[in-house]
Amino acid sequence: MSDDSGGSGGRRPHAASLLPASFRWMVLGGSLLTAATVAIDLVTGPKSTFSPVLTAVPVLAGVGTRRALVPLLAGVLSAMVVLVLIFVNPLVSPVIHATAAGAVLAVALISSANVALVAARERELVQVRTVSETAQRALLRPVPARVGSLEIAVRYLAAAAEARIGGDLYEVVRTAQGIRVLLGDVRGKGLTAVETASDVLGVFREAARAEPDLTRVAARLDSALTRDLGTEDFVTAVLLDVPQGPGPALVVNCGHPPPLLRTAAGVSEVRPPADAPPLALLGLTGGCYRARSVPFGGGDLLLIHTDGISEARDRAGRFYPVAERLAQLPERDPGALLDHLIADVHAYAGSGLDDDAALLAIHRAG
Repeated sequence: MSDDSGGSGGRRPHAASLLPASFRWMVLGGSLLTAATVAIDLVTGPKSTFSPVLTAVPVLAGVGTRRALVPLLAGVLSAMVVLVLIFVNPLVSPVIHATAAGAVLAVALISSANVALVAARERELVQVRTVSETAQRALLRPVPARVGSLEIAVRYLAAAAEARIGGDLYEVVRTAQGIRVLLGDVRGKGLTAVETASDVLGVFREAARAEPDLTRVAARLDSALTRDLGTEDFVTAVLLDVPQGPGPALVVNCGHPPPLLRTAAGVSEVRPPADAPPLALLGLTGGCYRARSVPFGGGDLLLIHTDGISEARDRAGRFYPVAERLAQLPERDPGALLDHLIADVHAYAGSGLDDDAALLAIHRAG
């Protein structure tokens, strides 16, 4: 599970750090324009004034800060400048000066209230993210980094920066023979998808140890979801059975993007013996899930992922070529490989992922 929480030591970030560089230039430009206008007012005759432009000062002061007192103090200082301009421009109607001072103070109060509201909402968001991170740790448990000769790594990517958990799921269960792996993608989003993911993981953790046949594990998952989900809901998934020692891996694909096997000869897709529907839809086809045996020797690597990776697009609308990019990566360590792959996906997509994504890699040491 990737960790992008990044500690801040509890310190409030500087106002400038809250703004992208392009917005900082906009704020700086507005500040310079306001200062230039006041300077022009000071050198022009006593019959005109530009004091209403000072209403922009508390607004500019409120941009990027989370302290409500900042725009309020800026408004008070601006009102004092209005008083100075009264003496500089004695021939201007007092009504205009009074209106400018009142407008400055009103905007200062509104800007202060807006800053306080934004700060309160950000605190609520932090609390929500903390709860979701706790839920993720409970639902998506850390996987063992090594089991016998097998090295394992997993990464979870949220499409939205404020998200921490969704419908993508994974689990690695140790058995006496080796490990059993599940990686899946729940149709839909939100709390309903999280609830379904929790149900899937609960059934898998029990069935993976109880069922000797991997296809029976898939059948039990399908049966449990058929009872609980609606007719239009389903879960795509890949199940693996990988022995600790030498021997082939077993793969059961339930309507999911095919796993990728990287060997010394290159990268190939692990296609199922026959197409099978996602979990919860097997009853509609009347078929059964079938396992494929895949040679998995020393130095080989298996990669499974959700469609958030394979359906990432570049600016031209082309899908991310997972197999092609995997073949080009030199890393053997699965954690380093996934980190490199994730960075490559982000660079390829440019604007970020449109969907959550999960990746799991298993490498057999040589």
